[in-house]
Amino acid sequence: MTGPAAAPILRVSGLNVDFYVEGQWFPAAIDVSYDVHAGEVVAIVGESGSGKTQSSMALVGLLPSNARVSGSAKLDGRELVGMRTAELQTIRGAQIAMVFQEPMTALNPVYTIGFQIVETIRAHSAVGPVKARDRALELLRLVDMPDPATRIDYYPHQLSGGQRQRAMIAQALVLDPKLLIADEPTTALDVTVQAEILGLMRDLRRRIDSGIILITHDMGVVADMADRICVMKDGRVVEAGPSRQIFYSPRHPYTKLLLAAVPKLDLGPPARAVAADGGRGADLPASDDAERSTSDDAERSTSDDAAAGAPSAAGGPVMAAERLILEYPRRGRTPAFRAVEDFSLTIGPGEVVGLVGESGSGKSTVGRAVVGLLPVHGGSLKVAGRELAGISARDLRRARQGVSIVFQDPGSSLNPRLPIGQSIGEPLALHRLARGKELDRRVADLLEQVKLPASLRNRYPHELSGGQRQRVGIARALALKPKLLIADEPTSALDVSVQATVLDLFSELQREHGFACLFISHDLAVVELVASRIAVMSKGRLVESGTSHDILRNPTQPYTRELIAAVPVPDPDLQAERRAALRAAADG
Repeated sequence: MTGPAAAPILRVSGLNVDFYVEGQWFPAAIDVSYDVHAGEVVAIVGESGSGKTQSSMALVGLLPSNARVSGSAKLDGRELVGMRTAELQTIRGAQIAMVFQEPMTALNPVYTIGFQIVETIRAHSAVGPVKARDRALELLRLVDMPDPATRIDYYPHQLSGGQRQRAMIAQALVLDPKLLIADEPTTALDVTVQAEILGLMRDLRRRIDSGIILITHDMGVVADMADRICVMKDGRVVEAGPSRQIFYSPRHPYTKLLLAAVPKLDLGPPARAVAADGGRGADLPASDDAERSTSDDAERSTSDDAAAGAPSAAGGPVMAAERLILEYPRRGRTPAFRAVEDFSLTIGPGEVVGLVGESGSGKSTVGRAVVGLLPVHGGSLKVAGRELAGISARDLRRARQGVSIVFQDPGSSLNPRLPIGQSIGEPLALHRLARGKELDRRVADLLEQVKLPASLRNRYPHELSGGQRQRVGIARALALKPKLLIADEPTSALDVSVQATVLDLFSELQREHGFACLFISHDLAVVELVASRIAVMSKGRLVESGTSHDILRNPTQPYTRELIAAVPVPDPDLQAERRAALRAAADG
């Protein structure tokens, strides 16, 4: 690895990014300066909208037309700011590669992932189509794409969120770039694949001495990867330094707040709740603690079959799946694909059940079936007492009134042609629950609940950061005060401080309205905070289910133990020990 005394491969000095909106210039990044050396990982962290993504997009000229950039950014002494588009095109991919936050919006939906990777290879290399396809397959195997020989011909919508992210990482690694800009590269990935991807990125910098800019809100990933950290707030770098210094001796109040808000997977004493101020560390109130203890005791006293999903609340289950089978139907030459088989799980009123597993394990498929977006192929699936197997279109519309979903990818779930205020208010208008001034008031209230200013209601999705768009999706899902909320990675795009606030909001809304929630996530620390029970899926099947306490502290299945062992912790020294232990276990 090249030492820090050597000249940096990237030097950013006084970089400014502004956007022209409604007749005014608004700053997104102000006087940003940092260096990246060969073989070094520089993590840029901060809240959504802090400017970390926009300042990085400015390096490769990927900002919209209403943006202006000033200052300096030099790659091996070559100035990038103000460079002509034609010159930048020769640098993108070959010298600087990007891994974007939202793969569904970054990948072209009308081409297969194999075609897109091959296109990148042939655009920069004089190789034929056969060799380019072989290289594409090699890269898909490198990022652990399941059945790469088949999935190379899949379109992006046919892949899970994690599989799409792996395809995009494979595309970024095509030409062994000097600099890799990774914008939330593991957001959509389960913890086991995340560990593999982080290993691949470490291998990349060792193999060709690449520098990496890592943009993320996951402080566990930062602890695992970063040599140095830049903390951004309101467009400015408020603190920068070596990773261990930032984690163990933070100086700026915002850095301290950011680290305090990180959810930590506690495998020892019982889990703690999210504090009212959005941080962690406060004990549960006596009433809530008693309820959780009673719920856990009741769970432990049930039979094994009941532990697979008997609700802890009275009044009948809000959701009950019994030996559920879900298939994606045959399309053309593509045969039907059985995504979920023999799945049984029950959720009671006011109960949160976490559903975890690798990407492609079928957990999001279950969530889509519950809201009627995928038909039931076999078994039984009841929502609020209504059977969805064989349900008519008319009855399905009625069943959906009490169920809402927060999708994993806010970029593709929000209508790009509607202002966010209209998107949030659309369910209320369609069900004729509010209109006029009352509708405006409800929309403003929902924006406030998810910590977005009312002034954003006239903005379009593309004008918001990824975390802001996810909060809009959450506000829209909560508009009808559902009995059952399907939360499919609802906090995956949120920075840790806002994540803590949103999780606290979930708890508040549950206490007020008593809705149940199927919380689908790959973040076990978040699941531990919100869920009384956890169900673990692998390859379309439920492999283990029980109380959060039992699953995280006394897992019975090897797959569950593997998931827990792969979770990165926000402590550089401890994470280094865990990584060494995992490597030793793999070698042994």
